[in-house]
Amino acid sequence: MTSPDKPFVNILQHRPEPVDFWQAFLFWLKLGFISFGGPAGQIAIMHQELVERRRWLSERRFLHALNYCMLLPGPEAQQLATYIGWLMHRNIGGIVAGGLFVLPSLLILIGVSWLYLAYGQVTAVAGVLYGIKPAVTAIVLFAAYRIGSRALKNSLLWAIAALAFLTIFLLNAPFPLIVLLAAILGALGGKWLPEKFALGGRHGSAQHSYGPALIDDDTPTPPHALFRWSVLIKIIIAGLLLWGGAISWLCIEYGWNGALTQMGWFFTKAALLTFGGAYAVLPYVYQGVVEHFHWLTPQQMIDGLALGETTPGPLIMVVTFVGFVAGWSQQVFGSEQLLLAGAVAATVVTYFTFLPSFLFILAGGPIVESTHGNLKFTAPLTGITAAVVGVILDLAVFFAWHVFWPQGFAGDFDAISALISLGAFWALFHFKVNVIPVILACGSAGLSFSFIKIWLVQQGIVL
Repeated sequence: MTSPDKPFVNILQHRPEPVDFWQAFLFWLKLGFISFGGPAGQIAIMHQELVERRRWLSERRFLHALNYCMLLPGPEAQQLATYIGWLMHRNIGGIVAGGLFVLPSLLILIGVSWLYLAYGQVTAVAGVLYGIKPAVTAIVLFAAYRIGSRALKNSLLWAIAALAFLTIFLLNAPFPLIVLLAAILGALGGKWLPEKFALGGRHGSAQHSYGPALIDDDTPTPPHALFRWSVLIKIIIAGLLLWGGAISWLCIEYGWNGALTQMGWFFTKAALLTFGGAYAVLPYVYQGVVEHFHWLTPQQMIDGLALGETTPGPLIMVVTFVGFVAGWSQQVFGSEQLLLAGAVAATVVTYFTFLPSFLFILAGGPIVESTHGNLKFTAPLTGITAAVVGVILDLAVFFAWHVFWPQGFAGDFDAISALISLGAFWALFHFKVNVIPVILACGSAGLSFSFIKIWLVQQGIVL
């Protein structure tokens, strides 16, 4: 029994072979199609694939990048993919990684949005969504467990996570305030209790489990990731040209008050002024597109959120659905070209939503890389990571509340949804099943239940 284990140990003792650009390209393309579960699930998938399985970078470097992305407005999972792609293969690697994280979802949501508007509600679609919603609840809860088990290495970090959960759950505190308080606690802890706030706690044991990484804790910063003022200035200028050129063209072509121009401007503000992930930005988006511009109805916004939850890519991709419906309803190219109007509007909205994320990573990455060994910088980020675990747990509770009690606590408890969610969590936790099979199985279960329910009603049996 000893000798069969030795080859596995020997493999883990050796650093992985260098990864060329096209190997990485294929992985980022695959990730774009399997990145379900919202930011928590997507981060968990990247951790499992890149840190545990492929060992492209160490857990310490992974968490350091994640902490920076958590500080930024915008979708942190997409920003994390951009950061890792940039760290491995320069700017082109970051652009490809971040772009492929979004592109499959963009194309899928354009198609789904067209079906939604052209053919309306279908019983089969409603059934699949019924099964997938509790699966997403389980995925988020499991992601909180996975990230928490690695990031919360001592009682102080557990206390920060618990405090963050209670603050957002009971007081509905804004996410930026939680991040600020966690960073302050981390900074104070790094000064007075440095051994408790070293990045990720005791990472020695985790690294021993995974083996040496291609980009390890002690790997020198690649030359392209070193900070240079000239590079920073070039990236800022390029970003201003990409944004200013696009918004100027829309303004010249359609006028400042044109629907496409207003979409570009509104979703630029949404990308820059909101923190805390998709659920923090959704109230702002809802207020703008439903109440101010009247591009969507309230029910369409809710349906868009359900579609965003059940397609790959960041949950903020719900803005793609918003853009499609807005372009369709506003008939920006006339009543005969509704599909084109929706597709163009969806693309415009997606472009302006994600452009700042690329710029934040490509401009700020070199600064972040220069701090990964400095406790003065890493201790606040460790505190933020602990707080984020609590916020993710709050998101899981939010999902469970609305999925298991769809009419609120005064209504009936949905036992079928709870059973589907419990089964999904057990499959993830005990059997280590991947996210895609869980999503497919739960969607099939929801579809089957919907048809069984219809049959029972036809037989005069009321559930």
